[in-house]
Amino acid sequence: MPWSPAWPEVYANDQASPDTLIAVSAASNRSKADKDPAQWLPSDPSYHCTYAATWVGAKLRWDLAADEAEYQALIDLAEACPTTTVVYEPAQ
Repeated sequence: MPWSPAWPEVYANDQASPDTLIAVSAASNRSKADKDPAQWLPSDPSYHCTYAATWVGAKLRWDLAADEAEYQALIDLAEACPTTTVVYEPAQ
């Protein structure tokens, strides 16, 4: 889907994907910054599968690309999370 000038606001206010934005501490937010799963994962390993599924769901919902490193990190996470399901609805 091509991004028009209005899409960043639509994405930021997306009510269909409330798990995309999660309240975290300032330190966690700074450590993650704009890093993808190839560069950063939550410090709690028990949350990696949920994090990866939410990340992939947002990518699919908004038809966003992934570079090779991000793609490989997500494949590795998926292999470690065989019972995790990605759920999403395409953005309108």
